[in-house]
Amino acid sequence: MNETKLQNTSLMVLLTLVSIAFIWILLPFYGAVFWAVILGILFAPLQHQLQLRFGWPRDLTALCTLILCVLIAILPVITISTLLVQEGASLYSRIESGELDIAGYVSQFKQSLPPYVQNLLDRFGMGELAGLREKIIKSTMQGSQFVATKAFSFGQGTFEFVVGFFVMLYLLFFFLRDGSELARKVRAAIPLEDNQKRRLQLKFNRVVRATVKGNVVVAITQGALGGFIFWYLGIPSVLLWAVLMAFLSLLPLVGAGIVWIPVAAYFLLSGAIWQGTVLVLFGIFVIGLVDNVLRPMLVGKDTKMPDYLILISTLGGLAIFGLNGFVIGPLIAALFVSSWAIFVDAKPRVQLP
Repeated sequence: MNETKLQNTSLMVLLTLVSIAFIWILLPFYGAVFWAVILGILFAPLQHQLQLRFGWPRDLTALCTLILCVLIAILPVITISTLLVQEGASLYSRIESGELDIAGYVSQFKQSLPPYVQNLLDRFGMGELAGLREKIIKSTMQGSQFVATKAFSFGQGTFEFVVGFFVMLYLLFFFLRDGSELARKVRAAIPLEDNQKRRLQLKFNRVVRATVKGNVVVAITQGALGGFIFWYLGIPSVLLWAVLMAFLSLLPLVGAGIVWIPVAAYFLLSGAIWQGTVLVLFGIFVIGLVDNVLRPMLVGKDTKMPDYLILISTLGGLAIFGLNGFVIGPLIAALFVSSWAIFVDAKPRVQLP
């Protein structure tokens, strides 16, 4: 008995050590592994449908699904990222050359404020126009320079990017081809009852699909609508603002309003009443409606989590894991809720006398 217990303990220690070592060597490519898993879950139904419809060998079906994944999901992201870097470089050049007069906009904005607001700014030390303009110009230059320098620094990280990209595609092929078998092996290794393991797997797949598809659809829709209204109103660097609104729309409740609300306020205070009014109405009743209608339908409905939990887990995930966190955060929250629900259901009931 003692020998068996010692062997079990030794096996658990060995499993723990080799698991930690394996995770450690995967850390340089954790993003590639993570997105290979996520895309594998998202495109597994498509791979399954192709297999049933055409009856091809699994290798050919997985390869066709991989090509479709690249065309649908990966290539558009690379194209938009390249255009965004070029837009940032162009914006930086315009600011540096003086073509885009940030100082003039700041002066016009301050002078358009009511006198009591200007006095309030003076009290808090924010009324000094020269210093305020200098800070805004510096911040704008730094932000646009950061985007612009990506066009030049990208070559330094090209090797790492290419390696990570092909690692992701390579793993994705095998996840598509052997995903169901891998899932069965993972389930077999988890020391839970079969119904509990199925429950966790269903929750995992549901949250991944709802979070990625729902948030991506909301982000694309809000970014496209925001870019359209900015283009209509003649605001420069439309693509840059559209991508920024799409990215910020990953944050529930606040979202794209972080961008269009200050622009609308500037229009209204600087005397461009119709532009400001159009932007406010469009932002509230069109862009905001997308967040209020589509997000609960696509994200909250499938994840079966309350909005406040989705918000706080998304914010926490973005803070810790960066862009990957918009999936990792809600996923951890969903598994947390599901695990505790399983524990509560499995807990023996105490019979009172």
